[in-house]
Amino acid sequence: MRGWQFSGTNKPLELIEKEDPKAIPGHVVIDVKAAGLCHSDVAALQDPGWMPLFPNGPVIMGHEFAGVVIEVGEGVEGIKVGDRVGANPMDRATKITAGYNYDGGYAEKVRVPAHQCVIIPDSVSFVEGAASTDAGITAYRALFSIGQAKEGTKLGIIGIGGLGQFALQMALIKGCEVYATDVSPEARKLAEELGANKVYDTVLDMKEAECDVIVDFAGFGQTTSDALEAVKVQGTVVIVGMGKLESNINTYLMITKEIKLLGSNGGSVEDLKGVYDCFATGKMNPNLITIPFEEIDKGIEKLKNHEVKGRLVAVFE
Repeated sequence: MRGWQFSGTNKPLELIEKEDPKAIPGHVVIDVKAAGLCHSDVAALQDPGWMPLFPNGPVIMGHEFAGVVIEVGEGVEGIKVGDRVGANPMDRATKITAGYNYDGGYAEKVRVPAHQCVIIPDSVSFVEGAASTDAGITAYRALFSIGQAKEGTKLGIIGIGGLGQFALQMALIKGCEVYATDVSPEARKLAEELGANKVYDTVLDMKEAECDVIVDFAGFGQTTSDALEAVKVQGTVVIVGMGKLESNINTYLMITKEIKLLGSNGGSVEDLKGVYDCFATGKMNPNLITIPFEEIDKGIEKLKNHEVKGRLVAVFE
């Protein structure tokens, strides 16, 4: 099979050939049909600080992928050859992740633990199935598993990028009252087109909405601080974005307003099922841009140069 291999910081991905993976107990082999490209891959290629996340040497990258099961290992139940599946990239118990600890989805075939796979509904495409395994589950977990948003919740979303688009649409499907903000006029316009109840120029302007929950998909420090100002008394602020890895927090606000400030990271198999259920309604339409498998290296460059609006997904012929 062919795959795009990562061998170290400041080294380009290399298209290599290697032996096809074989099923082992508890695992399945997937014929990959689509693989999402992620900004974390760009960071790993540029920042030596990411190298400890690749403990086993050169590895085929790609942590968001979907395809067809072509081989099933001993002891696997509930998944069979021919099933269309997406894979939750990280085993939350062990923190072992596809594309980091072992070969991932920038390849024609990939072997993954069966318990991380979720069957994709017939009405959901492989492109949607792949994007759901990262952008989808990260947004879903932040909103519903961590933020506990539900029907009728007044929900604020900061940042209408790849994750924010998923979040806004899933929140509307679940019956939330959704308010949005972004520094980009284009992103604010998109939020309006996607059906947000109201779109604000700044996070602080969102205060008038009295949101029960605000999810910060930007995470630029000030955005989180402003969310504490904007959220209602006894509200919840969830941080997802890592635009900046620190923030000056007004603890007086947290105490006097009795605010919960929570972090959210990735998602679970249950979160992935939730995303697929949202897609199955036919009401999800995030901006997914496709490229051929052979151009994954060029796609990484586009991400690096901030030339992508939406989510980039490689498709396999």
